Amino acid sequence: MKKFKFLVALTTRDNDYQQEQEATAQETARRLGVDVQIIDANNDPINQSQQLLEFVQSAAGRPDAIIVEPVGGTALPTVARAAAGAGIGWVVLNREIDYDAAEIRRIRNVPVFRITSNHKEIGRIQGRQFAALLPKGGSILYIEGPSHSSAAQQRTAGMCETKPANIQIRMLKGEWTAESAQRAVQSWLRLSTSAQARIDLIGCQNDSMALGARNLFQESANAVERARWLSLPYTGCDGLPQGGQKWVRDGLLAATVVVPTNTGLAIEMLVNALQSSVVPPDETLTAASSYPSLEQLAARSVKE
Repeated sequence: MKKFKFLVALTTRDNDYQQEQEATAQETARRLGVDVQIIDANNDPINQSQQLLEFVQSAAGRPDAIIVEPVGGTALPTVARAAAGAGIGWVVLNREIDYDAAEIRRIRNVPVFRITSNHKEIGRIQGRQFAALLPKGGSILYIEGPSHSSAAQQRTAGMCETKPANIQIRMLKGEWTAESAQRAVQSWLRLSTSAQARIDLIGCQNDSMALGARNLFQESANAVERARWLSLPYTGCDGLPQGGQKWVRDGLLAATVVVPTNTGLAIEMLVNALQSSVVPPDETLTAASSYPSLEQLAARSVKE
């Protein structure tokens, strides 16, 4: 039986979710006897497109399939068509596909599908967490992912659906990394309006940004300001066992949203599709959950 070779293209290696995506891909590949090569684009969409086209056009070492989490605002339609034309399967993670997967699949009858978290539901869960943590309402400093990210947009939309009307949101932009959250908060703190702003909670669209924001205040030389900011609840998303979940248990975060990794599932579905010629569904959604549970958060807020 042929040994399959897959390329996994991640956005970056600078946040814990992408690191777990890599680890899951490697573990699943070992278990299934698949060769896997993992690259990242350092959060640069142009670099990612060029990287993938080089693999597609390479005569030697061409993969049987590419699993990609796109950096930019599109799911790389040009690269998708080029990959299919070269007989390479194409799987998109955590992004809307802005083209017809069936049309791409028909180019050379290769597997083409996407696996994603339900990002709007992730946002809804986070909005419910905000309600549980601030039962009397308040103001949240909310750090989103990048503007071009459909995941970030959908998480914001979902959060706005479920947060109570008595909770106000001040939006900042990050790039999914701790350092980007620190830059965003530092820029906001330099605004004259920030001095008068009352903030009751810091919510972020992933755990890396939440911990980055917290660490910024942890390093503050002003003891009074440091104590005030560190007394606030911080929340994030991703909820990895040794990331967000551990940070909640350690008291660094108040809550996270557990978002399953999906590189392993992508490899499993590709192997099945290539061995059996069964066409996978165009879209597979993974389910997210609150950590701790919403009931636990609400009970804790009542006690406090």
